[in-house]
Amino acid sequence: MTPDIRIGTMAGKGPRTAEYIRHILPHGFESFQINFWREVDADLPRLADELAAVLDGGAATVSSLGIYGNPLGDQPEDEITRKGWESCIDAAASFGCDLVCGFAGRVRGRPVPESAARFKEVFAPLADRAAAAGVRIAFENCPMGGTWESGDWNIAFHPAAWELMFEAVPSPVLGLEWEPCHQMCQLIDPMPQLREWAGRVYHVHGKDAKIYRDVVDRSGVVGPRPFAFHKHPGLGDSNWTRIIEELRKAGFRGAIDIEGWHDDVYKDDLELTGQVMALEYLKTCRGRFVPNPPGF
Repeated sequence: MTPDIRIGTMAGKGPRTAEYIRHILPHGFESFQINFWREVDADLPRLADELAAVLDGGAATVSSLGIYGNPLGDQPEDEITRKGWESCIDAAASFGCDLVCGFAGRVRGRPVPESAARFKEVFAPLADRAAAAGVRIAFENCPMGGTWESGDWNIAFHPAAWELMFEAVPSPVLGLEWEPCHQMCQLIDPMPQLREWAGRVYHVHGKDAKIYRDVVDRSGVVGPRPFAFHKHPGLGDSNWTRIIEELRKAGFRGAIDIEGWHDDVYKDDLELTGQVMALEYLKTCRGRFVPNPPGF
């Protein structure tokens, strides 16, 4: 039986994405997010056909497309990102998925509330476009170094911003691409937040964090010593069994796709080692589906 929650990974390798997935597929990844940085740097119809050939006959799927840039900005590259959102929404069905993820964007250098009008201007038509195509949109909760007062990339890092966004564009196709790491690095306990917002979570990035509380206690969070490190699931402080339980309570039926290339130890030659460790850990947290006896 198909698992209610798939465990996969991010696999944005541009024109070589299908080749990359062909190499890592035997390790047991069940889903793939096809992600792009700021622009869609691949021929989407061709890539969809290539991926269909690679995945043919197996159970793995494409969970989502992702386009990560600043769609609210006023620079030429921001217009490219906006066009990328349109392209991904239009192409999602050809990949067999109904989800496009990315940053919400930001009016650069201004407090979060000053992005609300621009967010509505950009995402109201994108939400309509997505709804017409049977596609949902999910915003990653990464601050990208920004704060409430200023930033360059993304306002969707805090629940107060989510309320502003979903009030500005009250469409059910808009939701969250959530992970505990970004909340923990703000010293937020992710579990109460997840319990409140799980119904609006459409996709999960599998990334964790390790918080050195002794550093926080002695040096604070703006001193010379790092207090937080991004980690693969299973190597950080989160209890993913509890996270998956809360997602299931909310009826989540989607994918947890590992966001690699951040762990401070399992990187470079150990990148895929760390990702497979995380894959196996998350599958254990999810559990193996065991059907009930017939009639019981």
